[in-house]
Amino acid sequence: MNDIKVLVADDQALLRGSFRVLIDTTPGLTTVGEAADGAEAVELARRERPDVVLMDVRMPRLDGIEATRQLCAEGNAARVLILTMFDLDDAVYAALRAGASGFLLKDVPPAELLQAIRVVASGEALLAPSVTRRLIAEFARMAEPGQAPLSGLDGVTDREREVLTLIARGLSNQEICAHLHVGNGTVKSHVGHLLAKLQARDRAQLVIAAYESNLVQPRGR
Repeated sequence: MNDIKVLVADDQALLRGSFRVLIDTTPGLTTVGEAADGAEAVELARRERPDVVLMDVRMPRLDGIEATRQLCAEGNAARVLILTMFDLDDAVYAALRAGASGFLLKDVPPAELLQAIRVVASGEALLAPSVTRRLIAEFARMAEPGQAPLSGLDGVTDREREVLTLIARGLSNQEICAHLHVGNGTVKSHVGHLLAKLQARDRAQLVIAAYESNLVQPRGR
């Protein structure tokens, strides 16, 4: 099996170096480049075709949100993992909507960072569902009035809506199987149909779509 290729984008050289050493000394992972700003991250991602980009939010020239938007809009296969100092950073929701697959705090323990890279590369689940669920709920409530959702729910079946609701609540495929009393293959099929119908890049965008379509109500609403 080929190593998971990782691009590190952060304007702090010390952090970039630390991430690189951690990744390159871990079996199954390898760093394919370092970027000091968003523009450089986009250029390197186009050239090196990483599986995962560790993307800082606040960088010079081009910030992490716009860099993420550019990569996802042009169909780059890299999964973007946003790095932030605060779990309620108002930029995180925008980054997820731009196409990021998840987020991490910069002070995350090394083992969790490595696992997060593997999870995002697989596309199987959101990171830290309990935290992600809370964060997305907060920012969905703060979304601009009249902001268009990623896609409407036209064409989504009742069963698919049920699966989408459970995804938005942070349940994994296995937990959805148990909740609905169906097999893993059935759940994977429903998730695949949702991704196609909602034109979503991954599960992170399915969660956004569920909140923006009012299928799931944010806390306090």
